[in-house]
This record gives sequence, structure tokens and C-alpha cells, in this order.
Amino acid sequence: MGRTRMEERWWKGELAADIHQTLRTKELNLPLYKAHSPQIGRRRYFIDLLTILSNCCGLCPTARHLAAYLLDLFMDHYSISVKQLYISAFACLLLASKFEEKENKVPKLEHLNNLAYMCNVNVILSQKNLLRMEMLLLENFSWNLCLPTPPHYIDYYLDVSIGENDLRDGWPTNSVKEVKTFMEKYAYYFLDFSVQEMYHLTGLIMKAKLHFRTFLSFQWISKQNKQITQTYTRLKNKEDW
Repeated sequence: MGRTRMEERWWKGELAADIHQTLRTKELNLPLYKAHSPQIGRRRYFIDLLTILSNCCGLCPTARHLAAYLLDLFMDHYSISVKQLYISAFACLLLASKFEEKENKVPKLEHLNNLAYMCNVNVILSQKNLLRMEMLLLENFSWNLCLPTPPHYIDYYLDVSIGENDLRDGWPTNSVKEVKTFMEKYAYYFLDFSVQEMYHLTGLIMKAKLHFRTFLSFQWISKQNKQITQTYTRLKNKEDW
């Protein structure tokens, strides 16, 4: 799975705390998701479809999660035919990739139709239908696609999850690099599964998951090297829990 496209590594810069607070503020004003769609039973299938499509297109996690969130919100407000639901899913993927990716990573129409065929989707996409759906989506979201999702937070929290000075029962750890590598691997592993969740306070969800993954990482290190490292100090100092 691809990593986030944020080459500037904002979570290591001087403005990291400000950027994080801005994301949290935007998150608190996200559109209300009620999970009232009459087609909620089809959600898992369409989220799986978006995941497959985004992976085939090599899109970053932020684009994948944004596409899923846009589809969730759209389904929450409209009852449409299955065919139109397919078109809206592809349109959500296009909008998310245009917002989060570089221009050369945005999927082309021919590629999307080939992927639809490979996924046994009985829909032939046209530029006209996709454009019409994209416009409907943008109007529905008041042209605002700046919607924080878990991938926006993950590197910020991973950056402060473990440090050289962490102690366990007063003893230093000798495997900080190993713990960090293990945590990062599983944080992104579980992030891929979290797209199936219905979004609400995504920053809090990301923190809770990271705490759980940290616990799993420490348990693994304990079994392998008889070492466990405490990790919560920097997170608690960096922001108000």
C-alpha cells in the first residue's frame, strides 16, 4: 500500500502542532454522517471496490480514505440506482485523487473502464456521466473536499510514539529502531482496514488505534527481546488529551 503523498513531512516541521490543530478543528466541523442510507447494506462492497481501484491506481492512503468518506456522505443523502452508485463511487475516487494526488497519478477514463471490467462491474463509464456526477458531488459538499481522515494524522502520531529516552520499569530499551519499524508497519497495515469504518472524529480514532498498535508492538518486542518500552509521554506533552 502506498504511503501518504506529503513529501514535505509537515509532522517534523515547526508548524506541526499548528497544522495538527487545524486538522482537528476542521474535523470537529465535518458534515454529519448518520448512516441512514437505504443502501447501507451495499457499503462494504463499494468500499472494498474503492480500495481495490485505488490500489490498482497506486493512490495514497489519504486519497483512498477521502474517496470512501465522500461516498459515505453521498450515500447518506441520496437513494439512487445501483448503476448510478457505481458511477458515484468512481467519481468519488476521481475527486479524491485530484485533491490528494499529483496530476499524473489521477486515473484516466480508459484505465477506469479497464479496471471496472476486471472487477466485473457491469458499467461503462463515459466522460459526460463522470463529469456530471463529479459536479453533483462537489455541489453536495459545497465544493469543500478538505476533510481530514485517519491518514492525515498517522505520521504525526507515529513521530512521537517512541523515543530514545523511553523507559520500562526504569530501564532503557535497546531496540527503539526495531520498535519504530514494527509500529509503522502495523499502523499502516491496520490503516488499510480502518477504511471500512464509518467516520466520526477520525483523529481520536487514529490515536486510539495507534495506542493499541503500540501495545501490540511492545508485546512483540517483549516476546522477542524481553523488552517493553513506554510511549505516551510525548503525545501527552504535545497536545491536550
